[in-house]
Amino acid sequence: MTNIVNLFASPESPKQESPKAHSIGEVFLVGAGPGDPELITVKAMRLLQEADAIVYDRLANPLLLDYARKHCDLIYVGKKKDQHSLPQDQICALLAALAGCGKKVVRLKGGDPFIFGRGGEEVDHLAEQGIACTIVPGITAAIGCAATTRIPLTHRDHAHAVTFITGHRQHGKMYINWDLALQKDSTVVFYMGLSNLKEITSELIARGCPEDKPFAVVAQGTAETQQVLVGTVSDIAEKLAAHPLPSPALLMMGDVINANGYAQHLADLTSAAQPFSEERLEVI
Repeated sequence: MTNIVNLFASPESPKQESPKAHSIGEVFLVGAGPGDPELITVKAMRLLQEADAIVYDRLANPLLLDYARKHCDLIYVGKKKDQHSLPQDQICALLAALAGCGKKVVRLKGGDPFIFGRGGEEVDHLAEQGIACTIVPGITAAIGCAATTRIPLTHRDHAHAVTFITGHRQHGKMYINWDLALQKDSTVVFYMGLSNLKEITSELIARGCPEDKPFAVVAQGTAETQQVLVGTVSDIAEKLAAHPLPSPALLMMGDVINANGYAQHLADLTSAAQPFSEERLEVI
């Protein structure tokens, strides 16, 4: 594991000889997908195999690191709620420092770099430093969970739009556009909202959301440990309290959840011939 401190050495520090010592490297912001390691792109896999350094998040499946070369630097910068192994500004500086050493850097981010992944901040910083940056998209969690749960995000009869909203607190406050969350004939997906579920659902009801609006929580989506909790906006928080689920988790709201008898259909999948295991489809 690379010693991060050494990457910020002063100009007076001795420099190691390297064939890339006098060239500037490049950074690739790579989407690691929603959890299942087989859901990365071919391009992402190739870049992992070619990288000199991989800077990876908590939500990137660690099995993806098996693609790395023997002498590749593997640097963990994962974040949990109120626990950041490295602040975002230092992550940005780290990427620039690695590229400044001439390295081909893969910044491996869970899901897609530009869906609540702070990829934009990293791109901006690298641009300010004159460092080339390429974005490699990944399957975002909402798309992955829609596939493994068979909850269609859009449906001709039930949802003509889909909205992604962050349910995460910033500076102790949630910044949610409630009008957007309450628009009719749509599906709403809240990212990073598990710990704020009760507050989110209470606010939705207070603002006029029907109490019987279908609601689902998908924990560790697309992974072998996936679990799904199904209810309504009025009872999902109580169900979660009775059956706590681990993070990461998505909150999904919309009539598509009950489309075509979704709950029974999902239960039936456990005995059907599908490319995922019964454990991934556990319905609570």
